[in-house]
Amino acid sequence: MTGERPVDLLGIIGSFAGAVEVLGAAHGIHAFAVPPEQIVEFCRFLKEHPALEFNFLSDICGVDRYPETPRFETVYHLYSLKNKWRVRIKCRLGEPPHVPTVTGVWRTANWHEREAWDMYGIRFVGHPDLRRIYMWEGFEGFPQRKDFPLRGYKDKLNPFGAEGPPPTQPDLATNDIPQGGR
Repeated sequence: MTGERPVDLLGIIGSFAGAVEVLGAAHGIHAFAVPPEQIVEFCRFLKEHPALEFNFLSDICGVDRYPETPRFETVYHLYSLKNKWRVRIKCRLGEPPHVPTVTGVWRTANWHEREAWDMYGIRFVGHPDLRRIYMWEGFEGFPQRKDFPLRGYKDKLNPFGAEGPPPTQPDLATNDIPQGGR
């Protein structure tokens, strides 16, 4: 929260009828934990409350907390243009990870949720177009998960060609740098 607080943010959020846990503040940004089944209702409350007006969803990201349980988390970063405040909302998710979509609250959630789906496999229930945004259709797995192989899976549908040996790295310690051919 970067601006002066003319209203009591924590008091207003305390009036929300759902189960919201206050996680504290870091760098002036208050953080809250909300159960997945209440994320849409809580986000709508933050956006529509006349004293808060968190009308800008700046990011949704996925988190893989392996080996913790629950393993996955979605983190929502909101900004109030009116008050110049920021808040962070966290949702812990079990396996398989799924949470209701907030595209009905902020249209920009569409792309953010697709990214979290593509990288972490977090399913946003009710999303209007949940498909990959970075990886190609047919790609197996979710590359930001901690259990994803570092060299990737051998993929039959790789549009970039067959997997070959890793490229040779120059030995910078001995100045053995390959020169262009003549």
